[in-house]
Amino acid sequence: MTLGRRLVRVASPLAALGVWQLLTSLDVNLWLRFEQFPTVVEVASALADRIGTEAYWQDLGHSLRRIALGFLLAAVLGVAAGTAVARSRWAADVLGPLVEVVRPIPAIALVPVAILLLPTNEQGIVFITCAAALFPVLVSTRHAVRALDPAWEEAVLTLGGGRARVLFSVVLPGSLPGIFGGLSVGIGVAWICVISAEMISGEYGVGYRTWQDYTVVDYPGVFVGMATIGVLGRLTSTAVEALGRRVTAWLPRPSERGADVPSRAPGSPADAAPTRAAVVVPVPVPEKEPVP
Repeated sequence: MTLGRRLVRVASPLAALGVWQLLTSLDVNLWLRFEQFPTVVEVASALADRIGTEAYWQDLGHSLRRIALGFLLAAVLGVAAGTAVARSRWAADVLGPLVEVVRPIPAIALVPVAILLLPTNEQGIVFITCAAALFPVLVSTRHAVRALDPAWEEAVLTLGGGRARVLFSVVLPGSLPGIFGGLSVGIGVAWICVISAEMISGEYGVGYRTWQDYTVVDYPGVFVGMATIGVLGRLTSTAVEALGRRVTAWLPRPSERGADVPSRAPGSPADAAPTRAAVVVPVPVPEKEPVP
């Protein structure tokens, strides 16, 4: 990344904070009522006070534990179910209709189900977090597995490999980019729902503390909670993306694909009249149907 892009990425949030401070300090009221907002200085002061308290770090620990448990469960179940639906007609017939019916239901709407089904609020929040992240992972895995080139599987079978070898040597490695795309989406959705669940039925956590600040009209505290949620979401999403790049380091990157193409001088015969051998027509690979 160039220095100019780095400077833009740093200047963008600083400019937003500057506009926020200007509008709130001047009590601007042009349809949007900024006079009721706390200033950046007030929020920063409240954050400095909160960081020095044990309750702040206790809330962070509760929210991070809930995210870790719910997201890991969603990752394991989503990858397993998505692969099964894509590879097996039986799994597609049994699980496919259930997935398509349950998937449109917002995870936060499952709070009553969690309260009735599970014995503790803690387990209910983890359940809601898992449900939120499950379907992005499952659907992305399903599409990634079905989009694999059938020639790879046929090559393994021709060399004497069995279905287990195909699964672990072709299907899962080839689907990793799509799987991590679903994981990246899932971690963001999980944060949305864990905070909402903590506001409704939690006893500790960033969401619970933010709602408590709102009920006592502590608006700087509310914005401290919002900022904390944003930073935590950004850090966890970056961690998932970094893990994805590390696990798929063996794949060619867009910047590497054109590295071996030799450059030609403008106006050369190759530019004026390309031969038939030089013309490559991409052939789309259809999604593979699941096997019985």
